[in-house]
Amino acid sequence: MGRQDKIQYIISAFESLGLPINENQACQYYDLYEFMVDYNKNVNLTSITDFEEVVVKHYIDSVLPFSMFSPTEGASFIDVGTGAGFPALPLLIFRPDLKGTLCDSLQKRCVYLERACEKIGVKAEIIHARSEELGRGRREQYDFSTARAVSAMPVLSEYCIPFVKVGGYFTALKSVNEDISAAKNAVTLLGGAIENIEDYKLPNGDDRRVVRIKKISQTPTKYPRSTANISKKPL
Repeated sequence: MGRQDKIQYIISAFESLGLPINENQACQYYDLYEFMVDYNKNVNLTSITDFEEVVVKHYIDSVLPFSMFSPTEGASFIDVGTGAGFPALPLLIFRPDLKGTLCDSLQKRCVYLERACEKIGVKAEIIHARSEELGRGRREQYDFSTARAVSAMPVLSEYCIPFVKVGGYFTALKSVNEDISAAKNAVTLLGGAIENIEDYKLPNGDDRRVVRIKKISQTPTKYPRSTANISKKPL
């Protein structure tokens, strides 16, 4: 496929799921793909480099959950442990009204993210920091937090819930294999409540789960703890 065919493929893939995008957005997705795959030759960002797989497993996988729980206009969010920028970058292309902060502990990835944003014309704040340290300084500053991570929900919740304002949400993109109920104690201690758990499929048939946690009270100031304590003694 040439560039124009790939741009049309992106438009069709999104529209088939009821996610309409315009040609400019499709061009941003395409430019991000080209930039990421080229950058990936020198900095390890992703094992997924096939064009159609990137569209489904990175782009649609990042955007589709937020069509189920659509953020309010102009909402602020933080993507915790964003890695190569998923779900934040595809979400910011799809919803340019959102105000995104991308946090990662690896400087090399943050440099990539800054350059990627510049390349595709996306405005975002990129922060090189450990999320538990940033979480103490930016307590309850965001309308929602998100993460697409392999960490178990009790661990992920302690990293992500402290960032969220009371009344806001933590939206976790997870596999279907995890028992989310095991996180109920952690979520409660951190001031949250599990509101929705929804399973869905990507266009290629892969199973996914999105967990939405509402922040119902302030997170106690002793959280988040140090990384060592979070890992060794999950809530």
